[in-house]
Amino acid sequence: MVVVTGGAGFIGSAFIWELNQHGITDILVVDAIHTSDSWKNLVSLQFTDYCDKHDFLAQIKSDDAQLAPISAIIHMGAHSATTETNMSELYENNTHYTKHLCEWAVKKGIYFMYASSAATYGDGTLGFSDEPKQLSQLQPINRYGYSKHAFDLYAQQKDLINHSVGLKFFNVFGPNEYHKKSMRSVACKAFYDIQSDQKVTLFKSHHPDYPHGGQRRDFVYVKDCTRLMWWLYQNQSVSGIFNIGTGQAHSFSELANALFNALNQPSNIHYIDMPNDIRNQYQYFTEAPMTQLKSKGCPVQCRSLDEAISDYVSNYLIPGNCLNSRA
Repeated sequence: MVVVTGGAGFIGSAFIWELNQHGITDILVVDAIHTSDSWKNLVSLQFTDYCDKHDFLAQIKSDDAQLAPISAIIHMGAHSATTETNMSELYENNTHYTKHLCEWAVKKGIYFMYASSAATYGDGTLGFSDEPKQLSQLQPINRYGYSKHAFDLYAQQKDLINHSVGLKFFNVFGPNEYHKKSMRSVACKAFYDIQSDQKVTLFKSHHPDYPHGGQRRDFVYVKDCTRLMWWLYQNQSVSGIFNIGTGQAHSFSELANALFNALNQPSNIHYIDMPNDIRNQYQYFTEAPMTQLKSKGCPVQCRSLDEAISDYVSNYLIPGNCLNSRA
């Protein structure tokens, strides 16, 4: 059985879809859905059972003999709001929870893959290298990034990372993010802005080296993320912490223009001042060097931004679809 934590969430549900494409359905979904609309992400997926994240952790801690044999834990569950200010909650959800799962999995010889984040790179002045020797030098600039970095460091210090895989996701967008509300990708938000107002609103730049809309991100399509994850899952001798991105940064203006092109509409971009409370934590440039994963033999090539946006708009946003087992 494959356990996917955060299985009703964005990347977690997308990876269950990927597993389904390869005929894997013996899956335990672990999450904390409660009143969230994320349950809709599960409707078209095939899996064996669902378990609340607290109940699952209790079973892990007690080493419950009733747990079905587990072949892998894909730990995508996290408190993922980059604007969250409750450090205790972030540390408990993103650091301590991951410690418990990883240590148990390594002790049992169970494959363990977990979600780190590009937020661990901070403002980017130290670069975005995922080489192991660079890890201790990183300085996250928000609490979320620090909570992820804290586990990365722990995994390295305790030699857990040589028996597991960490994924530093860059700016992921795509189907199954609809429930994320304010944390949805700019691509998703901008699509609905175009639908309602025929325009996209972007932040002005407050950095002399970047024009308005010229802030750059490594936008990576969730279906490419799951292809990279599937390759790693199939090559379990590969361990370490790896960037998950395209290796090519694009500006927010380019992203907006790709959306207008996919909708066959003329570009109409408006710029507004960036809120003061995020200006000091804002990354003006992110780009994922993919050399380390490629050096392990990973052959997966990500779609271009235009191709990814076209697929997202045509097959998911316009029809209002989640990923499903037939996509």
